[in-house]
Amino acid sequence: MANIELMKLYKKNKSKEIKDQLIIENIELVKIIAGRLYHSYNSNVEYDDIVSYGILGLIDAIDKFDPDKNVKFETYANFRIRGAIIDNLRNLDWVPRSTRQKYKKFEEAMSKLQGEYGFDIDDEILAKELGLSIEELNSFLSEVSIFSIISLDEKIAENSNFSIVSDDFDARPESNYIKNEDKEILKETIEKLPEREKKIIQLYYFSELTYKEISKILNVSESRVSQLHTKCIVKLKNSLKKIYT
Repeated sequence: MANIELMKLYKKNKSKEIKDQLIIENIELVKIIAGRLYHSYNSNVEYDDIVSYGILGLIDAIDKFDPDKNVKFETYANFRIRGAIIDNLRNLDWVPRSTRQKYKKFEEAMSKLQGEYGFDIDDEILAKELGLSIEELNSFLSEVSIFSIISLDEKIAENSNFSIVSDDFDARPESNYIKNEDKEILKETIEKLPEREKKIIQLYYFSELTYKEISKILNVSESRVSQLHTKCIVKLKNSLKKIYT
């Protein structure tokens, strides 16, 4: 039975059996989202814990979803699952203070360089700004990548309930919609990224590939994909600051 029909039955009688069936039928979606986030956070948290947080989001989605609205349950559940995982990770405060401080330094450096060079900031320029060698920069980027994904997700969630994963903005089942002009700013920012960084954004957020899969397509290491992704995230976040500040 399709999710929408099950949802209508569940909303009608609140049957525990139907709710359990909905959880079982959508657990694979939780595992997919959990797997992608697990790799994004450099395995600093247990995969099973992330799945558990995702299941809480799925249950919340089942309870709050309105099947009479023109929204796919999978779209709504994706948003709730991802949000629950991020909220729980944020509450754990698992990112070391030193990493947060380094990320802040990195963010400030990138913001300055964006003002001078635009979006095409190579490693040599960034390393010089941070006072690091290329080898030290690679190590630095690998460390701050732990914090970069959750930092962007927090920025987006706090301000607009908008997810970069889906372009289905009009169907987003939340009370606060991102304005059309804001959406255009984000799209324009992605278009300004260097081709390889733009490709990473497309493959990671829209095609929903893992770092390993992207590394094979781009013929670079997984660590290099992570480093480039980290730079992309800060550029996008700096653009979002122009919207929300």
